[in-house]
Amino acid sequence: MARKPRLDPKGQALEEQGVRYGRYQSVTDPWFSQSEFFDPRDLVQVKYEMVRRVEVDGKSVTQACTAFGFSRPSFYKAQRALQQAGLPGLMPQRRGPKRAHKLTGEVMGFIRHQRAKDKTLRAPTLAEQVRQRFGITIHPRTIERALGPPGKKRRVRNPRGGR
Repeated sequence: MARKPRLDPKGQALEEQGVRYGRYQSVTDPWFSQSEFFDPRDLVQVKYEMVRRVEVDGKSVTQACTAFGFSRPSFYKAQRALQQAGLPGLMPQRRGPKRAHKLTGEVMGFIRHQRAKDKTLRAPTLAEQVRQRFGITIHPRTIERALGPPGKKRRVRNPRGGR
């Protein structure tokens, strides 16, 4: 299995903050190739400069999108985010639900009550009971996460090469 190349300190910091532009090779804007100040790996800087090229320098949206490796819808989204929230608006947002929105207090109470009555109940059975009682579908893994210990579980590698 090929390893990821080691990043320099700035690249590593961008990666850790979630603002490293994965398609940085597609940035063809001359400023990003002629100056060390402009870093094509910095997603926030790239989006800002793309919007600035249109609004200040008078470039067309198509020209800016081509020079910075973004689609037109991405440009308009960045433009709107910059107008509404400033630079922080250009930070990538977490996609999808922000929490387990189906696991209300009532549903979790029911799950815990059922589990207390019968410790052998597993997540698939609990998910079915929730569906029957509340009419909502919850994936068994969601229930396992809610009931399990907090924190991310990590895989332990088998020293013999397997998982």
